[in-house]
Amino acid sequence: MEQTQRPTALITGATRGIGREVAHQLHAAGYAVFVTGRDGTLLATLQSELACPGLALDLAEADAASRLFTEARRTLGRIDVLVNNAGFNRAKVPITHVSTEELDTSYALNLRAPILLAREALNEMAPRRSGHIVNVLSSVVHAKLENYSVYSTMKYALHGFTGCLIKEARLVGVKVTGVYPGGVDTTFRAQARPDYLRPESAARMIVHCITAPADVVVHELTFRPIVETNF
Repeated sequence: MEQTQRPTALITGATRGIGREVAHQLHAAGYAVFVTGRDGTLLATLQSELACPGLALDLAEADAASRLFTEARRTLGRIDVLVNNAGFNRAKVPITHVSTEELDTSYALNLRAPILLAREALNEMAPRRSGHIVNVLSSVVHAKLENYSVYSTMKYALHGFTGCLIKEARLVGVKVTGVYPGGVDTTFRAQARPDYLRPESAARMIVHCITAPADVVVHELTFRPIVETNF
């Protein structure tokens, strides 16, 4: 176990895009970070860059969230910040083409995993009446788009959960933030979109919420690239 006086953070989906930049920026801000992602090679590269601990696993597996949190807490000693960033949208297809497998897989990663990690975090944070849970959602929650039915459904559900979590967590002194980015130019998209937000910019907004003064909590933050009009 790493005994540290530095604040600590567990970041999911840390091997690419926004999560990777959040890990780098929190590390630069003095946080001891624990990172995770499905791709072991990319994770090893990130760990080498930050000299930080991590665990490669698939959060869609039923017991992965509890295993991850247990290992992160054992390694860091405590978890001050949880960044629920992992997520995916396998395909943009009409509802008539959605398979049961796609629905179940999206639920497991985009909804069940962050809920279970938030549960573990709140149980760990509540006794000391401090901590911060950040759920990275999507501005799709504020829009209704064709061919996004499964992804939108999971993000809408996580949005509802986040609202409930805000009210439960504040009773025990724990901050909760829901972050709703618009279009970001990452490998999450099949084609490059250089006119969209840079991952570094999106991460900076998230870290801004985490490093806000102790008497401030950002409950919801929506931000978009200035060129985006699909809302």
